[in-house]
Amino acid sequence: MSLLQHTGPSTLYTELAELPLPVSAEFIGGDVARITYSVRDHERNTIRSLTKTFTGCITSEHHTTSHDSSEIKAFATSPSKSRQAILREVSNGTNTKRFVEIWAGTQIEASLDVTKYHDAFHTDNFTFSLSFSPSETSLLYTAEATINSDDNASDDPYPKFIYTPHFGEPSRTKKRSTIFLFRWKRSTAFTRAAKEDMLLIALSLAQPTQIPVLFGQATFATEDVIYASGHEHTKDGRLLGVKWCFNRPMGIWEIKIPESATLQGTPLGAKISCNALKLTPSERSCRSPRVLYNDIQIPTKLFWFSNPVGGPHASCVSLESRDLTTGADKILVDVVMEPTPDNDFPGLYPNYNMPSSPFLRRGDRIYIVLHSLWRSRSTILFIDIESGAISDETKLRGGEPLYSWDLLATDDKTRFICSRSTPTTPSEVLLGYFDQHNNLNWKVLDQPTLSFAAENALRDLTASIIPIGARPPTETLVIQSKKASTRPGPKPICVTHPHGGPHASSTTSFNPGTAALALEGYTLSLPNYTGSMGFGEKYIQKLLGHCGTMDVEDVVESVNELIQLGISEHGRQVIQGGSHGGFLTAHLIGQYPTLFNAAVMRNPVTSAGELTASDIPDWAYAEFGLQFTPDSLMTPTTFQKMFEASPIAHIDSVRAPVLLLIGEDDLRVVPVQGLRFYHALKGRERRVEMLWFKGETHPLDGVEAARVSWEAGRDWFK
Repeated sequence: MSLLQHTGPSTLYTELAELPLPVSAEFIGGDVARITYSVRDHERNTIRSLTKTFTGCITSEHHTTSHDSSEIKAFATSPSKSRQAILREVSNGTNTKRFVEIWAGTQIEASLDVTKYHDAFHTDNFTFSLSFSPSETSLLYTAEATINSDDNASDDPYPKFIYTPHFGEPSRTKKRSTIFLFRWKRSTAFTRAAKEDMLLIALSLAQPTQIPVLFGQATFATEDVIYASGHEHTKDGRLLGVKWCFNRPMGIWEIKIPESATLQGTPLGAKISCNALKLTPSERSCRSPRVLYNDIQIPTKLFWFSNPVGGPHASCVSLESRDLTTGADKILVDVVMEPTPDNDFPGLYPNYNMPSSPFLRRGDRIYIVLHSLWRSRSTILFIDIESGAISDETKLRGGEPLYSWDLLATDDKTRFICSRSTPTTPSEVLLGYFDQHNNLNWKVLDQPTLSFAAENALRDLTASIIPIGARPPTETLVIQSKKASTRPGPKPICVTHPHGGPHASSTTSFNPGTAALALEGYTLSLPNYTGSMGFGEKYIQKLLGHCGTMDVEDVVESVNELIQLGISEHGRQVIQGGSHGGFLTAHLIGQYPTLFNAAVMRNPVTSAGELTASDIPDWAYAEFGLQFTPDSLMTPTTFQKMFEASPIAHIDSVRAPVLLLIGEDDLRVVPVQGLRFYHALKGRERRVEMLWFKGETHPLDGVEAARVSWEAGRDWFK
């Protein structure tokens, strides 16, 4: 009989998980904005998109809702707001066709079937491009290049099977990221462009580099100059996994489109050689190029994010710029090692990319707008493009809710769209705008619709950030039920949930699973231990070489802190975590076998020396204080050090019942990590159960997998 017994679905979890989550926005002309939401559909076991279009953002409350077609993979509005580009993929049974479409209002200005010229469109954060030229007669996008399948090619079978590295988690299929240029000639009769009036070319380097470079994130500066990020293979022929990693060998490139790229005489799908220049040094990992234009649409500055190559997978970000007139480079916002009493700014910790247009104009000043981690919150920052001066526009003031903010879009002028939430209130969407006196004003555009039961239940929850006094600057986010925590008798069971990474952060943003678990009567503690982002680079570097000790001790101290404060008590502690959070969970139940009564681990790292099959084999070397080079081998000495720093070294001491949640297609922490831990516990006659999710990757974020994982954790702790 299974140790895990299902106690039924949770209507509150389902409702909270199905709330529309704002994921992107854009201004599409005049006073009109479009916001895209991600929606989980448990009945159909799928994630859908819906779009709300707000007309008269500032002056009215009117909006319309449309459910996006799954055919649309990406869309973008032109700078003049008069055109829209759509990347469309249509499947009927076994065949898939791809189209690039340009719409002018309700009319198709140009449409091309690109199916035979490349494979899938790239729409991820790392290679995605969709950029109009200044004249709005050309479009850049990124797609997967096909292996040469020319009917006249030789019978050589080898190209089909030659090994080609991929970009890692979550997909094995992205290997040949390529920038495509689509050009069309507008019809004077306002009809759709004829095929002979359209051009599609793949951009390649005129002088191939010694190490292969794959391009993405392309954006126009002028009609014939573009900027892009280039992902580089390593010397040993790898493409190191890029998701959640800011330290990959990549740089910003200037690419010049040759005059030969014309409509006349160039066959569709042809490869065109371009002169290109890498602008950034090899020791920096640079991404997200953004071009600033002046009032007459001349490009004046280029901005990008920068981190060191190698070392921790994520760290404090530098914002850098180039004057496109003089060619002078500048670090606009540098790394902050440690906040000071006079300036508590911890440094930049933004998303992987800037918004497609991050610029705002306030009076005679121009700012880059970002959201960035600041300790356990995410906040909106204005960064002066000349001085680099930073202002925190959503600074937490006494008595205010613990909002975390996300920037979704700007109009490149005086307005921007954000979402905000707290651990106990789901996301709402706001418009920020400057009035005639340049004062910042806010208007709520959209709020979630909750059932009376859910709204009433969430009112019972309270959230707070509690410093871990013995180990500054660490702190933990605590979410608890007012009723359960004030009821006579034992304290509610406390679920400690350390985040993954380790260079990530638990923030005060709303999480349906966390809120739903608190609504079951549990107290939740989400510690930001040493190594967490948002506290200064010093504390990221401090963890390196001390994983499995320093972070473990921080989490133990967070438990002790809550016990001392009377929030929880000994004997009523459980723990759960995924990835590096699973690593910590496994360590804690081995190093402190009587502290926790039960444990749940999602795709945990259990033996760092056996991570060589991961898409990020460098991770373990950096985190355990070792040097990773292209010729690194897992020697007995290296393995011994990693083994001793891993949870598997403490397997004999584990006493708590363990539930493992494993994604079969995980490329980051390969499933054998959890599987080996399972068999090691079984062989020692410990209480252990494992759920195996076919088709799921590292996050276990499929609709069914996320729900079943949540229910399993809830039931395991009972």
